[in-house]
Amino acid sequence: MLSWCNQFNICSFLDNHHYFSTHQNIECLAAAGSIQTLPPGASLQDLDQMIELHKDWLFGHIGYDIKETPKNTPYEIADSIGFSDLFFFRPQTVLSLTITELTISTLGNDPRTIYQEIKHQTPKTKPFPEQTNQPPTTQSRLTKEEYLDIIQKIQQHIQRGDCYELNYCQEFYARNVSIHPFTLYQQLTSLSPNPFSAFYKLTDKYVLCASPERYLQKKGNRLISQPIKGTAKRDLSDANADEQLKKHLQTSEKEKSENVMVVDLVRNDLSKVCEEGSVQVDELFGVYSFPQVHQMISTISGNVQPGIRFSDIIDASFPMGSMTGAPKKRVMELIRQYEKTKRGIYSGALGYISPDMDFDFNVVIRSILYNASNQYLSYLVGGGITFYSEAEKEYEECLLKAKAIQQVLQNP
Repeated sequence: MLSWCNQFNICSFLDNHHYFSTHQNIECLAAAGSIQTLPPGASLQDLDQMIELHKDWLFGHIGYDIKETPKNTPYEIADSIGFSDLFFFRPQTVLSLTITELTISTLGNDPRTIYQEIKHQTPKTKPFPEQTNQPPTTQSRLTKEEYLDIIQKIQQHIQRGDCYELNYCQEFYARNVSIHPFTLYQQLTSLSPNPFSAFYKLTDKYVLCASPERYLQKKGNRLISQPIKGTAKRDLSDANADEQLKKHLQTSEKEKSENVMVVDLVRNDLSKVCEEGSVQVDELFGVYSFPQVHQMISTISGNVQPGIRFSDIIDASFPMGSMTGAPKKRVMELIRQYEKTKRGIYSGALGYISPDMDFDFNVVIRSILYNASNQYLSYLVGGGITFYSEAEKEYEECLLKAKAIQQVLQNP
């Protein structure tokens, strides 16, 4: 299916990797080809009109910077990947896969023909072009010393009461790189299969995503958010040691304090668009195991008010609290001040809106970003900084989160 979708200039392949839950029963949802797109520079209100006019499948992304403030403070390094702040498309073909059934919905084509084409696809895999055959050498925008210094400055803001928690991110990048995105996505998700993975292609720009985090889902009138805050490494060589690492995360006061601050932020965000008294915490401090790490995940839900539009929900809740911190407005100003690179699509959201106006979006993290035209490759990693954070450990956590990406790039 992925190989078939990759033939098109625009495609979105959303892969669950068998992480079924009460909130997810589709293994894979893919969109290929475009019959209509949002025009350049479109707003969330323009997207509302597109949703209401067509009542059709829409796939796309929302970039972190769509609501960023202040606008008068330039980034030291611009976003070299080049995704727009907002993009959605009406697909020509939608593929929906469960464990037992593939449903093909298409405009102007025969579903049986598409099914035969998919069956006879022979995926061509090669990580790097034959003329180079060398993996890219990535470098950080920050030295370790610069990173530690910035964390100390952020903690000074916390001590002064400017904020409680701030998610600080750093970029690793490589120039003049030729890769085969299809292959690298398969390798990344083979090494680190996660429930909100995605292969996203807009002509020459790619997101190869192995995200474990849901930003926001709407099912009927119910909104569900599942922020992640709290990370622990795994020890796959020793089951007892791995279980101890998991238990340490479950009982860590530092990790729980980070998590509960984001939970409170999400509750506040959802209360702006949900019926009074309906917002609740379905699960607090749940610890789940993924191939690379244990994560602390909480689930918050609420009943959306009648008449609320998609743009109202995004205005109330985006960017997601797990990627900003609290209070959101002030930490976004500090993020602008201290981060070196414009985030762009990183820490934004990828997903879909269905014909019945349900939707589901991930958080774009644990992702390789690539621009084939300027041959620029990038990935960003970050973590929540609090008063109790130890800068050295935060730096180590960043490297832990990037481990799967680094392994794939260095050992394709």
